Amino acid sequence: MSHKAVTVAVTALAPVSWGSTYAVTTEFLPPDRPLFTGLMRALPAGLALLALTRALPRGAWWGKAAALGALNIGAFFPLLFLAAYRLPGGVAAVVGSVGPLFVVGLAALLLGERTTPRTLLAAIAAAFGVSLVVLKAGAAFDLVGVVAGLASSLAMSAGTVLAKRWGRPAGVGPLALTGWQLTAGGLLIAPIAFLVEGPPPALTGTNLAGYAYLALANTAVGYWLWFRGIERLPATSVTLLGPLSPLTAAVIGWAALGQALGPVQVAGMVIAFGATLLGQLTGARPVPGRVPQPQPFSDAEDNGQNVSMDVKGAAPAR
Repeated sequence: MSHKAVTVAVTALAPVSWGSTYAVTTEFLPPDRPLFTGLMRALPAGLALLALTRALPRGAWWGKAAALGALNIGAFFPLLFLAAYRLPGGVAAVVGSVGPLFVVGLAALLLGERTTPRTLLAAIAAAFGVSLVVLKAGAAFDLVGVVAGLASSLAMSAGTVLAKRWGRPAGVGPLALTGWQLTAGGLLIAPIAFLVEGPPPALTGTNLAGYAYLALANTAVGYWLWFRGIERLPATSVTLLGPLSPLTAAVIGWAALGQALGPVQVAGMVIAFGATLLGQLTGARPVPGRVPQPQPFSDAEDNGQNVSMDVKGAAPAR
């Protein structure tokens, strides 16, 4: 197996883990607390990674980490939950599946990646396949929900592309960068959660186990794998792994929750999975004269940063 194939397979574990969020939320967590759940996913995971890596941003990276945390976590989670509340689950998933199309445009604009026709076809086919899996007949559309869903997808797409463009400072590993973003995003969600939902609910042992899984495996590890993949793969290749999340959710719903999968849903899964594979075979090409220059990295001594515990092997393998 090639090095790129291994990187793709490891990165794919992130959206696969995110596909378990729905089942864990419905079976293990208190109902009707989506913002509190978003807070419990992000902030404990971010603080744990900060404690593990013992590295804080320096200089311009305070602003960059805050921006990435706001886009990938702080704005993404609340907008996603608003869409989920205003739309049927299938409609929300379909709206979110347009993310690869946003990344295609932003990557061309900010990264100089020339999109191939096959990559564009893969993005469209992935959205179509997801719609077959999750969209039900007679599903209602709500304008506020659709706008929120599109905005959440745009926020995550912009965060993905900016993470690719900015890279990370020398001497700081991907675990530390993930911790910065999760902490910044969690701190942004915290006041919104308390204002909208009030004080935290009383938690049972089952609730705590569910939150522990979401914070550690689903978020800390999942986002670390995602940002690690962004460093090593084209932005469009990474985002085309996203459909694995609703596909995983559908499989878990069928295997563990007794939800039916008919022929149309199975066909949609095949289409979406095929589009995901196609997206890994057709990488974007740089646009001549528009390739942005890499951000200059200062060394750890010059910028005063602590060296992260995950610095070994931190240099992107491109």
